[in-house]
Amino acid sequence: MGKRALVIGIIGLLLLLAGLPGLVNRLTHGHLYAGYSTPVPWALWVVLYVYFSGISAGAFLISSMVYVFGMRQFERIGRLALFTALVCLLTALLFIGLDLGHSQRFFLLFTRPSFTSPMVWIVWLYTVYFFLLLAEIWFVMRPSFVRGGEGKGFKAGLYRFLTFGVRDLSPRAMERDRKIVRILGTIGVPLAIAFSGSVGTAFAVTVARAYWHTGLLPIMFLVSALASGGALLTTIVAFVLPNGLGEHREEVIGLGRLLVLLLFVYFLMEIAEILVSLYETVPAHFIPIHDQLFGPNWWIFWILGMGMALVGPMLILTFLGRRSALWTGIAGLLATIGFIGIRWNIVLPGFAVEELPGISKSFFEPHWTYGLYIPSAMEWGVTLFSVGVGVLILALGFGLLPLRAEEAPA
Repeated sequence: MGKRALVIGIIGLLLLLAGLPGLVNRLTHGHLYAGYSTPVPWALWVVLYVYFSGISAGAFLISSMVYVFGMRQFERIGRLALFTALVCLLTALLFIGLDLGHSQRFFLLFTRPSFTSPMVWIVWLYTVYFFLLLAEIWFVMRPSFVRGGEGKGFKAGLYRFLTFGVRDLSPRAMERDRKIVRILGTIGVPLAIAFSGSVGTAFAVTVARAYWHTGLLPIMFLVSALASGGALLTTIVAFVLPNGLGEHREEVIGLGRLLVLLLFVYFLMEIAEILVSLYETVPAHFIPIHDQLFGPNWWIFWILGMGMALVGPMLILTFLGRRSALWTGIAGLLATIGFIGIRWNIVLPGFAVEELPGISKSFFEPHWTYGLYIPSAMEWGVTLFSVGVGVLILALGFGLLPLRAEEAPA
C-alpha cells in the first residue's frame, strides 16, 4: 500500500505543480484570461464541478448499499466508497469555488440565505453532507484507529489522535458504532439524492435556457451520478487497490453488474431527450441538440459520451465483463473518462442559442461571442491543479487511513 500511495501522490504532486501557474493567474487576474465569454459564463470548471459532485453522490450511495442495506458482497470496499465520496466532494467544491467571481462572499449563503434559490439549498445540503461524511467515516474506521494506535511510529500516533479518546472496543461499543453508521447512512441516502438532484434543478429552473428547462434533468443528474460514481469506484478497486483484479475480483465484477444497469437506464434517458428535442424542432431545444450531434464538438458526444461513457462500457460489461475483472475495470475506466463528455454536453450546449435573436449582431464587445468554446491555458492550469489536489488527498488516504475493512475486522 505504501508504494502505491507514493506513486499516486507523485502523480498528484506533478499535476498540482503543472497547474500552479494557472492558479496564480486565476488568483491575480480573475477571469480575464478565461476562454469563455459573456454569453457563456459556465464552462470547463462548472462541467468538472458537476462531474465530481455527481461522482461523490454516486460513491456515497454505493457505500450505503453496505452500511444501510447490508449488502455484504461490497463490505470490503465500503470504506473506500465513503472516502472516494469525500475526496470527490472536496474536488468539486474547489472547482466551483475557483469558478465563482467573488468566492469570498460564500458566507452570505449562510448569514443571508434566500431559500427560494436552489443555489442556497445546494450549499446547505453540501455542508450537512460534508459533516455527515466525516462522521460516518470516523465511526466506520474507529476500531482500526484504536487497534492501529497501539503500535509505534507516525501512523500509530496519528491513529491515537484520531480516536479522540474513544478507545472502547467492547461488543457493546462496536454494536453502538454500527447502529450510528446505519443511522448516518440512512440520513445520507436522501441527502445525497437531494443535493445531486438539486444541482440538476439549478439548471432545470433556468427558464431562459429552454434546453435545460425540463423536469427530466434532475433525474438524469441522479442516474448519471450513480453511474459515474460506480464507474470511478470500479476503476479504483480494479487498478488502484493492491491485487484488485485478484483479491477483489468479486467486488469488481459485482460493481460491473450494477454499472451496466445504471448505464443502460441513463442511455434510455439520453435517447428519449434527443429524439423528443429533434422531433419538435423548437429552436431552443433543437439547436443545442443538433450542435451536440453535428457541431464543432461532435466528438464529445459521439466518442466521449456515447462511445466511452455508454455504449462501449455496456458492450464490454455485457460480453466480456461477466467473468473478467480486468475487462470490468477497463469498462469502468472508459466510463469514468467518458462521463466528462456527458457533463460537458449538459452544460455547454445550453448557451448555443441566443436569448434574443440577433443580439450578437446588435453591438460589438470583445467578450460577446457565441460559437466554439475552447478552454484557455489558464483554465487548463486550474483544472490540473484542482485534480492534483484531489489525487493528493486520495494518496494520503491510501497511505495513512485503513481504507480496507479486512485490515481491522469489526
